[in-house]
Amino acid sequence: MDLLDRLSYLTTVTFINESNNLPLVERCGIFTGEKIHPALIRGVKLVTKTFIIATFNVQNLFGRAKVFNFRDHSIGDHILGRIDEFSQLVNKKIFKEQDKEQIVSMYTGDLKPYISVRENRGKLFKRKNRKIVGVQADGCRDWDGEIVFKQARFSEVGRKNTGKVIKDTKADIVCIVETENRPTLRSFDAHLLGSRYKHEMLIDANDPRGIDVGLYSRYPIGLIQTHLFDRDGNSPIFSRDCLEVELLMPDGMPLYMLCNHFKSRGYDYSGNAAEKRKKQAVRVAQILDSYDLSRERVVVAGDLNDNPESASLQPLLGIENLYDVLELQFPDHPIKRWTYYYNAFEQIDYLLVSKQLKDNFRKAGVKRGGIYDLYARTSSSGGLVEAETEYSTVTCRKGAASDHGAVWAEFSI
Repeated sequence: MDLLDRLSYLTTVTFINESNNLPLVERCGIFTGEKIHPALIRGVKLVTKTFIIATFNVQNLFGRAKVFNFRDHSIGDHILGRIDEFSQLVNKKIFKEQDKEQIVSMYTGDLKPYISVRENRGKLFKRKNRKIVGVQADGCRDWDGEIVFKQARFSEVGRKNTGKVIKDTKADIVCIVETENRPTLRSFDAHLLGSRYKHEMLIDANDPRGIDVGLYSRYPIGLIQTHLFDRDGNSPIFSRDCLEVELLMPDGMPLYMLCNHFKSRGYDYSGNAAEKRKKQAVRVAQILDSYDLSRERVVVAGDLNDNPESASLQPLLGIENLYDVLELQFPDHPIKRWTYYYNAFEQIDYLLVSKQLKDNFRKAGVKRGGIYDLYARTSSSGGLVEAETEYSTVTCRKGAASDHGAVWAEFSI
C-alpha cells in the first residue's frame, strides 16, 4: 500500500518538487493506522482541513409576510391576534348572523392589507361584481380553504446583503432560519451565492407564513428526519420544525444538524410563548438522547428566541456534553455574544455542539454587517459593546440583510 493510500481525509497531501518548490500532486487518501517511515514523507506537506458551520435568521429571502414588517412588535402582536380571532370565526360549525357581519367587517377592514382567504371548495363569501357583500356559507362545513398571508417584496439590495452575510461566514454548512421553501433556497444559492452549495433541504412545516427552517450544505445529505408531527396533546410542539439532517463528511464520520426556530417572544399575542419555547427545548433534549454527544458530531442550530439565562432554554442548554460555540469563544465576555438587538443587545441565535466538535473547535464569531443602524446602536451603547459598522450597502431598513447576526464556528475535521 503506497503513501497516498495511508493518509487520511484529515490532511491535504502535496508533493513538492525540491528543486523548484512547485507542487506536483495534491490528493487525499485513507489512513490505515500503519506507521509511515520518515523517508516516505520527505517532501510531503501536510495541511489539516477545517470546516465551518453557521446559522442565520435571514428573515426570508425573496418575500416576507407584511405582518412581520413592523419594527414595533406590539403592532404585529395586535394584528396577529386579530387574525387568530378571524380564524376562529371562520372555523365555527354554524355562523350566526353577527358572526357573518363580523367576518365581513374584519376581512374587508383592518385585516385586508395582511391576509387573503383562498376558497378551495365551496364559497365563504357572497360577491357582487367581485366585491364582497356578505357571507354565503352557513358554517365551516359549507366551504374549505385557508388564510394566506400577504407578502411584502424585498429590495434587490436587501437580497444581495443577505447573500453577502452568508458568503462572509465562509460556511460549508448553514442552518437557514425563516425562509420560504426549498426551491427558494436553490434559486437564492444559484443567483446570489454563486452556486456555492450543492445540497439544500427544507420541509414545509407547521407555520403557514413561509418562515420555515432549512439547510445549505457543501457535503452530501444522508438521512432526514422531520419533527413537525411531534405533538403536545393536540398541538404541534414545534412552531416550525426541528429539522434533523445527517451530513456525510469526507472522513467518513457523519455530522448531524438539528435546525430550529423556537417560538417568538415578539409575537406573543396568546401569552404562552415562554412555555412553548420550554416545551420545544425539552423535546430537542429528548431527541439528543438518541446520540452519544461525547463521540458523535451533533449540532443544534438556529434562532431559539431567548437568552442563555432564560428558564425556557435551560432544559437544552444544561445538557452534558453540549456547548455553545460563542461561550467557547468568549467565555469571560457574554456581551460579545450578542446576535440581536431589540431594546437590548442579547444572544438569541445559537450553535450548540457536541463534545466531539468542542474538542476540535478552532474559533467562532458573529457576522453583524447586514444589520441596519449597526454603528448608531453600537457606538451609542456607552461602551457596553464594541462599535461596529454595517455594510456600506445597508443604508435603510429595506436594504438590511436581517435584524440578526449570523453565528459561525470553525472546526478541525
